[in-house]
Amino acid sequence: MCSSGHVPLYRIELGRTDYKSAWDLQKKLVSLRSRGKIPDCLIITEHDPVVTMGRASSKDNLLISREELQNQGIEFFKIERGGDITFHGPGQIVAYPILDLTNRGRDLHRYLRDLEQIIIETLIEFKIKATTKKGLTGVWVANHKLAAIGVAVSRWISYHGMALNVNTDLDYFNHINPCGITQFPVGSISSILGKKADIEKAVKSLSNNFAKYFGYDMKVLESISDLSEDLAVA
Repeated sequence: MCSSGHVPLYRIELGRTDYKSAWDLQKKLVSLRSRGKIPDCLIITEHDPVVTMGRASSKDNLLISREELQNQGIEFFKIERGGDITFHGPGQIVAYPILDLTNRGRDLHRYLRDLEQIIIETLIEFKIKATTKKGLTGVWVANHKLAAIGVAVSRWISYHGMALNVNTDLDYFNHINPCGITQFPVGSISSILGKKADIEKAVKSLSNNFAKYFGYDMKVLESISDLSEDLAVA
């Protein structure tokens, strides 16, 4: 549910990044947010090809060896978010909200449902009707999973977040059982529409829906240098 009133939000657009750099940035922002040095933030990025395994991952859900991943130019990380194994790569929007959930009732279950709804509203702008599945976190069109969600919390500051497949090469997902799910395939906006989708439109829509849904006044930072200047002031 949307919050009443407006609070500040930094939207940080990183462009394409390697996973480790974005992960390190998240942890830095979590520390700053927990000390009240910055407002809530929303990082938007695309990653170089990477497979990540969350706290609930089973090694059986990685279907090729780590050496084979490396040979294909795919990085691998075990990380602290919830959930199982997933893939990030070009053509996929990854959004990392750095939010103080104390301001939102410290309700992690509600927060996950809110993120799902934001993605569902974003897909409406592509004339795609999406839903959730009972007992499975994420966003679906029919039986195709278009978005994965996995978060972590440190002192009630959230990080990690959501990944929406826009023009993603879905063949990458053949190397894993995405989120440990074997009975349903992965999809993307482009696979549903049958044509390449406008990723900039998706970024703008997702960001605006996020700000609207949570009741933020959003300030866009378009580079790391902008971020550094703001953090220096903070």
